[in-house]
Amino acid sequence: MKNTKYVFVTGGVTSSLGKGIIAASLAKLLQARGYSVTIQKLDPYINIDPGTLNPYEHGECYVTDDGAETDLDLGHYERFLNIPTSQSNNVTTGRIYQSVINKERKGEFLGKTVQVIPHITDEIKDRIQILGNTGDYDIVITEIGGTVGDIESLPYVESVRQLLWELGHENAIVIHLTLVPYLAAAGELKTKPTQHSVKMLMQSGVSPDILVCRTEHEISDSIKNKLALFCNVKKEDVIQSIDAETIYDVPNLMLEQGLDKVVLKKLQLQDDKQPDLKIWNAFLKKFKNPKNTVEIGLIGKYVELHDAYKSISEAFIHAGAQNEVNVNINWIHSEDLTIKNVPNKLKKLNGILVAPGFGERGIEGKIEAVRYARENNIPFLGICLGMQMAVIEFSRNVLGYKDANSVEMDSETPHAVIDLMEEQKNIVNYGGTMRLGAWDCSLIEGSKIKNIYKKELISERHRHRYEFNNSYLKQIETAGMIATGTNPETNLVEVVEIPSHPWFVGVQYHPEYKSTVLNPHPLFIDFVKAALEHSLN
Repeated sequence: MKNTKYVFVTGGVTSSLGKGIIAASLAKLLQARGYSVTIQKLDPYINIDPGTLNPYEHGECYVTDDGAETDLDLGHYERFLNIPTSQSNNVTTGRIYQSVINKERKGEFLGKTVQVIPHITDEIKDRIQILGNTGDYDIVITEIGGTVGDIESLPYVESVRQLLWELGHENAIVIHLTLVPYLAAAGELKTKPTQHSVKMLMQSGVSPDILVCRTEHEISDSIKNKLALFCNVKKEDVIQSIDAETIYDVPNLMLEQGLDKVVLKKLQLQDDKQPDLKIWNAFLKKFKNPKNTVEIGLIGKYVELHDAYKSISEAFIHAGAQNEVNVNINWIHSEDLTIKNVPNKLKKLNGILVAPGFGERGIEGKIEAVRYARENNIPFLGICLGMQMAVIEFSRNVLGYKDANSVEMDSETPHAVIDLMEEQKNIVNYGGTMRLGAWDCSLIEGSKIKNIYKKELISERHRHRYEFNNSYLKQIETAGMIATGTNPETNLVEVVEIPSHPWFVGVQYHPEYKSTVLNPHPLFIDFVKAALEHSLN
């Protein structure tokens, strides 16, 4: 069994410094050197998972093959490493406390007083080591959410302190990501925020092994020396992380700074093999040197926060590079769309994507966007709710069912073309009615979707509650919208398309979750290709 090594990534001074990107970039470099690596995220909020969080609160909810609703950083991990994550890769305070309380109720603590130390910290340590104990990984990188000094993060930092002591310093290290701000008035970079952040971390009994310093300007040797002296690290352990043109540049920037070499040295692992980043850099070259530009409208109701659609925007980057085009996303709020202004707002687009979501806000705008794409032969992709909107729009404007709707929006609709399955209708808890994780889909011969995937059976991730109502299937297909993908066990419709349209596809699943740098999603590749053809005509 492998002697798994652990790398903990903490953050200081401010949130949103990019711990997830640094963790993913380090993992990419270690993987490119031949090591098997995985990353996990510890989130200090009390929600069991982000599944019930409004996207404005926490950005996109990312879904894994095994149905875990997780932090969006897991999307970065998969996109960088090209390996799937699971329930074990995301841990929340809510899940920790729920587990400990359940054990207490069952009497597993034999009458002991249940406390943060040792019971909560023991649970955290167990969760941290679950992936390492499988024997599948040489290195497990653990990103701790929040900022050092936050009350909610203290149990995690204490757990790290204990693990460093238990595992030994050659088996576990800490990378502290911090900010070195530039004060324009003084005309210089300031190290004091980093000094205070490290002092705060050391007060919790944890001394960082490596400092990664986020900065807008180059960090001089004198500043590195100062940071090393005041933060109790060696100069070579002070790593600069300067603002990058794209997150996909960061692995190369970290390689230049020697982050991977420093980590391997501290973990007493060999670093004689140079990282193989040929495919990665080929992607970057295409991404940075596009031959054309396409305008794609993303129609959603959380567009003010782009992170709410993070996987979709990244999938467009991957597919754009594959097609050697720059995909310019036009972020369009569905609440702003009306039957009168849609032609003016959407006329310059080469493709229209109607995004996922929940609830009735902004629904009519999404339906009008679908109608415009359908009637004007603009390439259209509907994802999850977007697919359902396509079915509703078609039912209203082609079949003539003017009051067709989803029971999610109108429980009294006489034409519920989108409905709950019978077995779902009596379930009260939201989570109990969700179709989550990977489900199979059979594709019919001769369909556009089959030509795109070049497979008869695919597996894609889901996150939805309502389904295509099969009692309307015959009428809808007779009118020209065909169900070209279905689940082989339940016969639920997974894909609809309009063969008479140049490119019109709606999918009940979330293809964006499986798009990575090394494997751009075929559906996005073909959609961008169709948008390119539209732009050239």
